[in-house]
Amino acid sequence: MDWRRYQQQMSSGQRPLGFHIRLYLTWAVMFGLCVAFFLNFDLKFSIILDKLPNLLGLSLSPNGFLQGAALTLFLCVCSIFASLALGFAAALARLSSSAVAFGIATFYASFFRGTPLLIQILLIYLGLPQLGVVPGAITAGIIALSLNYGAYLSEIFRAGIIGVPHGQHQASLALGLQPATIFWHITLPQAMRTILPPATNQFISMLKDSSLISVMGVWEVMFLAQSYGRSSYRYIEMLTTAAVIYWVLSIGLELIQARLERHYGKGYIR
Repeated sequence: MDWRRYQQQMSSGQRPLGFHIRLYLTWAVMFGLCVAFFLNFDLKFSIILDKLPNLLGLSLSPNGFLQGAALTLFLCVCSIFASLALGFAAALARLSSSAVAFGIATFYASFFRGTPLLIQILLIYLGLPQLGVVPGAITAGIIALSLNYGAYLSEIFRAGIIGVPHGQHQASLALGLQPATIFWHITLPQAMRTILPPATNQFISMLKDSSLISVMGVWEVMFLAQSYGRSSYRYIEMLTTAAVIYWVLSIGLELIQARLERHYGKGYIR
């Protein structure tokens, strides 16, 4: 393949066949090294296979609710939608001309970005009952994750929106479009290309930080891994299994990100 053809493929978003072959070989080698590293711990796979269905959430917990990876995924999905709504609302408040809205949004972002997530979880779970509100452990976890990551997403949304060239807004006004139409159909779709990568990064962090909810006795992946490791005195097997489950779930989010990036980046492929 000549250099000019290679440049054309790269600029159009395509990759030559040789690139994909080297990519897959690199992943295979890295995965093999990772497996070899964990095999040095003399893992007992019989214990992993025995506890794997519960860790994956293929069966319900003793109280009849989700457990393991299924519960972790449920927590994250609920928190993702709630944090998106909070982050978007806070970003619009930051961009508004209202001093009250701006003050509320900046205070919210400052507090929840400036305090540890674990403290926020405990404050909601242990503090609200003193005010007469008694949330369940799962509800408290979803609230804490949503409030915490909504604060980070507010800055990501704000950065993406103000990153769209102002000329786009002016050109739309010249065409006679209404401000709401300009925002939803011109500004926001262009901002999504900038918003998606850091937002997905936050969702992956949320997926991992959901393990902090285990301190409240929620039967998610980390809680089960610690419990089974403690009962069998085989912590490495359980923690390794939990790590693989979190990794697979993160890869799923990465694939969704790649698909969304291709959708919102169509107008930028030359």
